[in-house]
Amino acid sequence: MNLHIPFDNSYITLPPRFFTRHLPEPVDRPDLVKFNHALATELGITPGSALEMAEVFSGNAMPEGAVPLAQVYAGHQFGGFSPQLGDGRAVLLGEVVDQNGIRRDIQLKGSGRTPYSRRGDGRAWLGPVLREYVLSEAMHALGVPTTRALAMVTTGEPVFRETARPGAVLTRVADSHIRVGTFQYFAARGDVEALQALFTYARDRHYPQAETPLDFLRAVIDRQVKLVVQWLSIGFIHGVMNTDNTSVSGETIDYGPAAFMDVYHPVTVYSSIDHGGRYAYDNQANIIAWNMAQLASSLVPLMPDSDAAIRDFTVAVNAMPGLIRAEWAAAFGRKIGLAQAGEDDMDLIGELLTGMAENKADFTNTFRALIQGGGRDQFLDPVVFDTWATKWRERLQDEDDPEAVMRSANPAFIPRNHRVEQMIQAALAGDYAPFERLLTVLSRPYEDQPEAKDLTHPPLDSEVVEQTFCGT
Repeated sequence: MNLHIPFDNSYITLPPRFFTRHLPEPVDRPDLVKFNHALATELGITPGSALEMAEVFSGNAMPEGAVPLAQVYAGHQFGGFSPQLGDGRAVLLGEVVDQNGIRRDIQLKGSGRTPYSRRGDGRAWLGPVLREYVLSEAMHALGVPTTRALAMVTTGEPVFRETARPGAVLTRVADSHIRVGTFQYFAARGDVEALQALFTYARDRHYPQAETPLDFLRAVIDRQVKLVVQWLSIGFIHGVMNTDNTSVSGETIDYGPAAFMDVYHPVTVYSSIDHGGRYAYDNQANIIAWNMAQLASSLVPLMPDSDAAIRDFTVAVNAMPGLIRAEWAAAFGRKIGLAQAGEDDMDLIGELLTGMAENKADFTNTFRALIQGGGRDQFLDPVVFDTWATKWRERLQDEDDPEAVMRSANPAFIPRNHRVEQMIQAALAGDYAPFERLLTVLSRPYEDQPEAKDLTHPPLDSEVVEQTFCGT
């Protein structure tokens, strides 16, 4: 086999109750649609032929050094606790240490049933695989910590959802797949031995400077605060922020019903399964604090004094709203050209967002237009923008280079929902050109690309995507 993946596996050294060794289910006619050569180089992977890679990245063949397994975890799903979930349609092939010395997981997603599939078929259809490929790579280019897409393979088999759809498998790369729900799984069982092993492993892998569970919690909180504020700053809505979808590494993981806002409104929801708006755009900051409280609860059994632990952990979690507010002010300050926004600037930022919501302004295009002093054409009532802009321009007089600050904070291009949907429909008809074009343009989101200006346009009324859907 010419394809070579330099596996260096460590998760397999944890006790057997952390996972089930499991081979992917073979597929009929695998076909390699996309391989991420740049990412492969970063991971030290030597590519093989298209046929060879189709066999490996569909799960039909195992490369040397792979130790396929399905991880077990629990999780709160929309607030309700499920004591056992796990990789129901994913198999971890193994790990590599990349060129930067960072350990990375390589996982097949959509590779068939596992012992944790419950009633699912373990498969993925082409649409969600295309969506995750494009969104995760776009997020990486936007500078947001995220899982990456290494390969996409069609299976030659139908997957049955509402109707028969073409099957596909995504090869996903992550700093790890350890979730808040992984800690919850062992805490719920009172398995302190396994919980200690998990803590030691996750700490050594992600936060080696953390000496205690409290240090670990604070480190995870710090990354989650930064991550969610980055989401908010680009109008991203995860859609399903369950604790089993919250990675302790601080990466964006699981792009099921994920979406980017067009028209700004703080209570925007796209996910078809989020009926109560639990994971609405503006509630994501609250939810990440809630999720961190669940992680904190899971770590309590590791502490010698549970009362003191609860007190200290509560202080750490309760500090999150203040941390998020400061991080949010800094991020949105940069979006309006302020290199160091402070508490005094919160009203100015808030006034703009209120005006945007009331005037149905496009989130991405409004902020991008500010670079050249524009934005009024995004407002139904331009006078509202003009009133705000007078105060804004006065504030910018204290800044050295606000244009450069805004240019680095406000992308011109995001994976707009209607473009993603059009890309999926084209691929279903055998045309992958829109997919390739999106990947190319979205790889340089902060650059003006005049030839791709059409990709900055909000959807027409007939193109609006009202809901996004989980691949299962």
